[in-house]
Amino acid sequence: MATDTPAILGEQPETPFHDLDHYLAIPRVSGLALSPDGRRLVTTVSTLNGKGTEFATALWELDPAGEKHARRITRSAKGEAGAAFAANGDVYFTSARPDPESPDGDPVNALWLLPADGGEARVVLSRPGGVGAVMAARNVAATFVTAEVLAGSSDEDDDAERRKSRKDNKVAAILHSEYPVRYWDADLGPGQPRIFAVEPGDEKEPGKPATVDAAAPLILRNLTPDAGPRLREAETVVSSDGRTIYASYTKPLAKADSRSVLVAVDVVSASQKVLLDREGMSYFPGPVSPDGRTLVVVSESDTTPHQAPEVKLHLLDVSGESGAGASGTDDAGTSGLTPLVHDWDRWAKPVAWLPDGSALLVTADDDGASPVFRISVPGSAAEVSVTRVTQDSAAYTDVVVSPEGRSAYALRSSYEFPPEAVRIDLETGETTRLPAPAERPKYPGRLDRLAATAADGTRVPAYLALPAGASADSPAPLLLWIHGGPLASWNAWTWRWNPWLLTAKGYAVLLPDPALSTGYGQAHIQRGWGEWGKAPFTDLMAVTDAAVERPDIDGTRTAAMGGSFGGYMANWVAGQTDRFKAIVTHASLWALDQFGPTTDASQYWLKEMTQEMALENSPHLHVEKISAPMLVIHGDKDYRVPIGEGLRLWYELLSKSQLAADQDGQTPHRFLYFPDENHWILQPQHAKVWYGVVESFLAKNVLGEDVPVPAELGL
Repeated sequence: MATDTPAILGEQPETPFHDLDHYLAIPRVSGLALSPDGRRLVTTVSTLNGKGTEFATALWELDPAGEKHARRITRSAKGEAGAAFAANGDVYFTSARPDPESPDGDPVNALWLLPADGGEARVVLSRPGGVGAVMAARNVAATFVTAEVLAGSSDEDDDAERRKSRKDNKVAAILHSEYPVRYWDADLGPGQPRIFAVEPGDEKEPGKPATVDAAAPLILRNLTPDAGPRLREAETVVSSDGRTIYASYTKPLAKADSRSVLVAVDVVSASQKVLLDREGMSYFPGPVSPDGRTLVVVSESDTTPHQAPEVKLHLLDVSGESGAGASGTDDAGTSGLTPLVHDWDRWAKPVAWLPDGSALLVTADDDGASPVFRISVPGSAAEVSVTRVTQDSAAYTDVVVSPEGRSAYALRSSYEFPPEAVRIDLETGETTRLPAPAERPKYPGRLDRLAATAADGTRVPAYLALPAGASADSPAPLLLWIHGGPLASWNAWTWRWNPWLLTAKGYAVLLPDPALSTGYGQAHIQRGWGEWGKAPFTDLMAVTDAAVERPDIDGTRTAAMGGSFGGYMANWVAGQTDRFKAIVTHASLWALDQFGPTTDASQYWLKEMTQEMALENSPHLHVEKISAPMLVIHGDKDYRVPIGEGLRLWYELLSKSQLAADQDGQTPHRFLYFPDENHWILQPQHAKVWYGVVESFLAKNVLGEDVPVPAELGL
């Protein structure tokens, strides 16, 4: 196995999870691209820089046959990402590293090309506003990028001048006319997203002699000049022949609401046609069939205070023979829409067609895993059916199919190993791990699967990560870790919320999937819809009861923790029970009357609960009952759960909880504040502080031990 991570000197810990420096140094694999001929796989690997202050990404090539070592194919301090294969085997990627031919320019995310013959990477396109994602047609030489333009720009030169003027005059103000204005941790605007075709420009500048290695410049042609902000976070798919791009446009509605409509962009004419637009429904494009005649469509119904969303698969005839795509009504194009396995009680993510068009590969959360499934399609030799392909308990992403259709490649992870590239035999489901940039890290303990039974008879499953020494003679303290979402599942490796770092400290970490979790059917989601404080809470208590009944768990030493929705549940738990000795709440919802109008996605949230339901489920109304010390953690750049939630929670804990500040202003509660982090804690040095403070807080309040907080805090 090849590695490209510098060795860490000094005594080696028992596992990487016993030392945060070693944990952060584990290479992180993401994304997967397969060349059209099926002979090359490219992935992105992130590693810690020499100062330990940020992660740098690079492209690595993997051998689909599993015979050659993984090898790094790009290298720079700025890193590279977004690999996409052109039809001829060239690899496009984006990077903000300096252009060797123009080293003095301002660093922007530019489009680079790595030739199929293995030559040097070179910049093929750079613009002041940078470029975003890269897309390439599979069968023809057609490349596309997403990029932002200032709304008033008439062309690329005008856009560059406007950007320069804002920069020179230090103008950061943004004037909005539509909702939203923020997204996760980014201020939206003044740039607006567009889709561009990347095309050859003039062969050479007039009057300038050509050099032996001169390449024709590339230019951008705007395919969506009138899109406004409606392509923000759009999902886009390119047809194999490069003639059509399918995209989900955001359609603004009354009262700051919106939904996603499906649009086809004709590449030659740059004309746009609405294919699907229906009230109460959003549509998103999936892959296009090999013959180009059928588009997979994912629909998601609008939520109501009493009805959870439903996610369904469809096939849309885009051959032009059925009249699909008529616009002008709320049911535009639905006549060409064919339901696909609507009786299957899972939320599928379509990933690829088989080359003969007989079936579709999808992934879906399923009982603590996210396997690959095969769905036969109407008109194929087999009846329409769903067949599970991968049989293990892992989660699969980034699935790509070989040209002959016998194999697929994917990234696979579970709580026993981080993402790794595998080859899947589509006939047998057998998986083979490909040579990777690094070996699997050894983890400190074992992973069990357990389940409780809720009061209504529902099975409530969970994973339990146990330290190696846990036994009846030496039971481990328990940490209940509640996932976010809430429409999510504990089923895949996570670098940010990793249980083994706390298992290495001696805790058993319980990872349950209560009501609202995905992978257990629509009814499991509906059980908690609009009533977060009911079934999700009682499910969590039931599975905690099941865990503490085990002889290897010490039920007298327990804590609860969660982030985002999990932080909401941690807050709710704190006000409903005194069974836990400590509560850790990260990026958490506290006062639901305040949260709804201030989050970056109010249009979604305010449809989910009425004002009365929000108050009924709001943790802040139970602050007087909180008797456990709480560690509040929040980032100032969190726009999904704004900092106001953390600030109000902190003030009300100190003024109203049973452990309010005493006459000297002292309290066992703690507030860990990150001025420059968002919903997640992304900077490596801050991740170390996060885990270090959590360890210290739990040690004091659960174990009765004094563990110093990280020295980096300067306390």
